[in-house]
Amino acid sequence: MPQHTARLPYHQLSSQAFMGLVNLSDTVKKGPLGLRLTELVFLRVSQINGCAYCMDMHWHVLVKDGVAPRHLNAVAGWREAPFFSARERAALRWAEVITATPHSNASDEEFALLRAVFSDAEISDLGFAIAVINGWNLINAGMRAPIPETPAV
Repeated sequence: MPQHTARLPYHQLSSQAFMGLVNLSDTVKKGPLGLRLTELVFLRVSQINGCAYCMDMHWHVLVKDGVAPRHLNAVAGWREAPFFSARERAALRWAEVITATPHSNASDEEFALLRAVFSDAEISDLGFAIAVINGWNLINAGMRAPIPETPAV
């Protein structure tokens, strides 16, 4: 299996910025969305962005939290899989729409679907969750963060 080495020790070189993302991630996980839904969004966005490091980490967090591997293996196919609640489906859809910006349309219709199952505070937190995982994906993929032998959870 090909494994690459990190290009730079970015967590040390930019320690304050790194800790800012860590703190934002932790804050979102403790917010109104809860750990499970936040981690599902993190996993789906990481799949879209092709960040293997983040996919591995969030998959392991969800398994540790008791989510069945079969459920997690279907995250990329959430539209066809029976494992996802209305809230999970709405969050995953919004995560896809926002992550695909500017090539998608975060239309009023899409927002109305989200608002049907989430409070304003939850929608706000979801926006921050999507933003922070996109940031992590770009940094980790760009710096070639290697997947650790032992899960980074």
